[in-house]
Amino acid sequence: MSILSGKHGLIVGVANKRSISWAIAQAAAAAGARLALTYPSERLEENVRELAATLEHPVLAPCDVGSDQQIADLATTLDREFGGLDFLVHGAGFAPADALHNPFVDTSRESFRIALDISAYSLIGLTRAMMPLMEKRGGGSVLTLTYLGSQRVFPNYNVMGVAKAALESSVRYLASELGPKNVRVNAISAGAIKTLAASGIGGFSTILQVYRDRAPLRRSVEGAEVADAAIFLLSPASRAVTGEILMVDSGFHAMGL
Repeated sequence: MSILSGKHGLIVGVANKRSISWAIAQAAAAAGARLALTYPSERLEENVRELAATLEHPVLAPCDVGSDQQIADLATTLDREFGGLDFLVHGAGFAPADALHNPFVDTSRESFRIALDISAYSLIGLTRAMMPLMEKRGGGSVLTLTYLGSQRVFPNYNVMGVAKAALESSVRYLASELGPKNVRVNAISAGAIKTLAASGIGGFSTILQVYRDRAPLRRSVEGAEVADAAIFLLSPASRAVTGEILMVDSGFHAMGL
């Protein structure tokens, strides 16, 4: 029997076929889960619809994670379609281009607010909205995606590093509060991967080469490898794991030089 057979999950953050969220969606579907995918805007709707069409009986819904109303509407849709929820994958992240291209000291108040809202607060908002659905299933698993830029300085990552630090702290606070409800909250810190989000980071190809030169495995990682780790954290196999930041980066985080 597949490890997620009979489970229902929500995947947020699919942008195109290179998205880590999409790699996780493919792995979760292969493990037996029925999935709901969201798209944040009309611009990305077509991409997500084409990908969702390759899944079995998917639910597709709009959700701008910066809108409490759209999050509430999504919960209503999932309650109607699934009647409960077993896991949530939060892959949303965004910062205005100026906050990534300009010096960090020049980060505007508005760009800081947007980055923290979309990249960190949205985990809290989505988890709160999905809690009643998880309680119907006797508990669940929440998983988000972070990056080592939360702890160390990477060129041009700037305010996203601050947002990821807030995200990781949120994981710990949510895990503490929701544990008594049998809801686990974890994060995966993946190595450098060529995604749509990564394309907005200046000099990303240089960062990728540093991973290949310095990581113990002498390479970065692939989306499928992150997805395999995600399935563990979403499944009953990790039933005693919560509040964890799991590093899936070929060991790069362990290196000093």
